[in-house]
Formats: sequence, structure tokens, C-alpha cells
Amino acid sequence: MQLDDLYRRVIMDHYKNPRNRGKFEDGTVTIDLNNPTCGDRISLQLKVEDGIVKDAKYTGEGCSISMSSASMMTEAIKGRNLQEAEELASRFSSLMKGEAVEFEEYEDIEALSGVNKFPARIKCATLAWNALRKGIEGTEEKS
Repeated sequence: MQLDDLYRRVIMDHYKNPRNRGKFEDGTVTIDLNNPTCGDRISLQLKVEDGIVKDAKYTGEGCSISMSSASMMTEAIKGRNLQEAEELASRFSSLMKGEAVEFEEYEDIEALSGVNKFPARIKCATLAWNALRKGIEGTEEKS
């Protein structure tokens, strides 16, 4: 099996079997973003306690890239402090620029590395991560 095929399978697995899809009823930071270019939209919710992302969920509509990226991102940030979550977002941004970045602790994210070959799809992949950054900013402003 070629690496591209493996990456496609990982992306489709997260799209068809999303992790952390849903909503919280209370105690969350909520960030709504959309990509007007293609119509992707996300509502990200973060439960942050003492500077730690205790849980994360999302809802939205979009292509397999945007929704699988949201699934991967929510998995990767749970249990991390806000600084670590921001660092993951920065590393993901570098990955989308074509830089060599490894996500040892959560390898599924690397499946999105091929997106940088398709500039129009980068916004799809980064939508959830941009929501995360806005959420972190909002949480830090409240502190």
C-alpha cells in the first residue's frame, strides 16, 4: 500500500467515524467559523479548566478534509494545556506550508500533509485549527 493510499484511508476514517462530534450543554468556550470560499463551517467547543483542555467537541458541515481535520485536532488537544494546544496549531500551520513536521504523539494528523499540494484545500484543513486558536485567545482573555 502506498503512503497516499494510507493517508486517504486515515482521512476517510475520521470523516466517516468522527471523534468528538457533538455539543456540550454547558461550561464551554464556543467558536464558530466558516470558510466562505467553499462553505465549510465549524462550531468548536472547548472545556478548559485551570488552563487545561479537558474536552473538545465540534459540529459543522464540510468536505472530508475539514471534518477529518476537526476530528483529529479535537483528539490531539484533549488533556493538553493551552500553550501545548497552541504549539500543535503552530506545527499544523507549518505542515500546511509544506514544512517537515512530525506529530509523534498523534500521527493521524500527518495524513493531512498532502493537502499543501492543493492550495485551495489548505483553508479546509486549517478551519478547525483556526477555531482552536480563536478559542485559546478567548480563554486567555478571560483569565
